[in-house]
Amino acid sequence: EGTDGAIRRAHQLLAEDPETYYMPNQFVNEANILAHYEGTGPEIYEQTEGAVDGFVAGMGTSGTLMGVSRFFKDHKASARVVGVEPTVGHKSQGLKNMKAAIVPDIYDPSMLADKITVEDDEAFDMTRLLAKEQGLFLGMSSGASVAGAMKVAKQMKSGTIVAVLPDRGDRYLSTTLFRPI
Repeated sequence: EGTDGAIRRAHQLLAEDPETYYMPNQFVNEANILAHYEGTGPEIYEQTEGAVDGFVAGMGTSGTLMGVSRFFKDHKASARVVGVEPTVGHKSQGLKNMKAAIVPDIYDPSMLADKITVEDDEAFDMTRLLAKEQGLFLGMSSGASVAGAMKVAKQMKSGTIVAVLPDRGDRYLSTTLFRPI
């Protein structure tokens, strides 16, 4: 049942034994957004010296996208924030298709300039390419972010795009992700 099954199971455990379990619930917790508003957004702005034109991240909890978007709305409204969404029935762990999954309470689609769909094959191929050609051992949601950033770049004449690469490859050694390599 993937991420949604894990969410349902966590809620079930909490309901059955609230004295034993605590759930910070990153899908609902405003602190998720705040961490990226106070941390990720300013870090990107500082490291690009304010020259960021686009920000791309995968859609999971949506906290990164929501927090960075709020930061840019306050500090650089011209920066486009784009969410990378997998297809319905995807195999890209860590990402959510908002039409087919439990939608996080913190997700606000109006905060995004755009959403880009990335197919599993695109994400997996990019992940493998990043490992082979760049020496970056990442997971499939990172591959999806870079594939999405490449699509955003094709829409621009020039500028600086930042993409978040949230996972690492060692988590997927038992999957088919790296078998072709």
